[in-house]
Amino acid sequence: MSGAGHAAAAADPAALDALLDAARRFVRDEVIPHEAALLGGSWEAALPVLEALRARARALGLWAPFLPPSLGGLGLPLDAYARLSEVLGSTPFGLYACNCQAPDVGNMELLHQFGTPAQQAQWLAPLAAGRVRSCFAMTEPGQAGSNPVWLTTRAVRDGDAYVITGHKWFTSSADGAAFAIVMAVTDPDAPPHRRASQIVVPLDAPGYALVRNIPVMGEAGGGWNSHAEVRFDAVRVPVANRLGEEGAGFALAQERLGPGRIHHCMRWIGVAERALALMCARVASRELAPGDPLASRQAVQFWIAESRIAIHAARLMVLDAAGKIARHGQQAAREEVAYIKVFVANMLQQVLDRAVQAHGALGVTDDTPLAWWYRHERAARIYDGADEVHKAVIARRELKPYLRA
Repeated sequence: MSGAGHAAAAADPAALDALLDAARRFVRDEVIPHEAALLGGSWEAALPVLEALRARARALGLWAPFLPPSLGGLGLPLDAYARLSEVLGSTPFGLYACNCQAPDVGNMELLHQFGTPAQQAQWLAPLAAGRVRSCFAMTEPGQAGSNPVWLTTRAVRDGDAYVITGHKWFTSSADGAAFAIVMAVTDPDAPPHRRASQIVVPLDAPGYALVRNIPVMGEAGGGWNSHAEVRFDAVRVPVANRLGEEGAGFALAQERLGPGRIHHCMRWIGVAERALALMCARVASRELAPGDPLASRQAVQFWIAESRIAIHAARLMVLDAAGKIARHGQQAAREEVAYIKVFVANMLQQVLDRAVQAHGALGVTDDTPLAWWYRHERAARIYDGADEVHKAVIARRELKPYLRA
C-alpha cells in the first residue's frame, strides 16, 4: 500500500489493518534482523543501517504517521496511531525507523500546533523530513521532577532576545540534536503555572554545553539513544524563538503530555508483547532434562497467563483513553491518562522481569533485547510523572465527594 493509501487508515478500518500488517512485516523482516548489531555497537556504527531502514519505511508509506500529509506524514488520529505505536514499539528501533520516536514526536506536535509559520519552516520542516533531531530540556538535577513548576533555569528578556541560563539533565537525545525546546522561567513573580515559557534553542548557540551522556544502569549510549546533562550559560536567542505566548510553557507541556503518554503506553505494550513472545519461545525450547521443557512448570505457565491478561487489560485501557482524547480532547480524558500511566508502566516492569527470569542467565545478557529494555524502561515509572504523583491525584479525585464539608 502506498503512503497515500495508508493515509486513508484514519477513516477506514480495513486500511488501518493493512497499515498495521505492513508495519508488522517491516518490523519482523527488516528491523529485528538488525537488532543484535544495532544494540551491540555504537550509535555512529548503527547510523548507516538506521538510515537505510528509514528510507525503507518512507518507501513503504510508514513515515511520520502522526503528521499530516502536507508534512509528509499519514495524518493518523491518536487512536489509530496508538495501534501502530504498539507494532513499532516491539523493537527498540521501530519508532526511530519511521520518524516517530520520542522526544522528536512531541516536539513536532508542539511545533505543528503552536509554532509560527517561520518556526515551522525553520524547525518543523527538517524534523519532519528526518534531516535533523531535537530534544526537550525540562528536568533539572537540583529540583524534584515531580514538582514541574519548580524550575531555576531563567530566560531573561534583553530587547528582542532572551538570555538563558540554567542546568538541565535527562535531556534525552541531546547528543547530536540540532535544537532543544527549553522550559525556562520568564517571569518568576507570576503565578506558578504562568512562570515559564518554552523556547527553541539551536544547540550550536554560544554558551550551550553538553556536559555528558548520563550512564543509565551503566550504559551511556549515544546519539538518539542517550540522556544528556546540559548547561545553558547566557545563551542568547531571539524572542521569536518562543513557542506561544510568554508564560504558556506549562499549558503547552500539558498539550504534549496527554498524547505523549498514549505514545509511551502503546510502545510499552509493544515491548511487553515482544517480551512475552520471547519468553514463550524460550520456555518451549529450553529443557531442564531431555524431554522436560521449562514450559511444563506451573509457575512458568502462571507467568505467561498473568502476562497475557495484564497486556490485554493494558491495551484496552490505553485505546479507551486514546479514543476519548480523539473524540473529546485531553481534558475529558485526564483521569484515564493518569490510570494508564501507572498501570501500563507497572505491567511492563512485571512482564519484562518474568521474561528475564524465564531466560535465566541469557536474560541478563545483550543477546536478546530484554536486558536493554530492562535497563531503559525501568524509568517508565518515573518519567512523565512518577507513579506516586499520579496515584495521589487519582486518590484525591476519588475522595473529593466524600470529603466535602
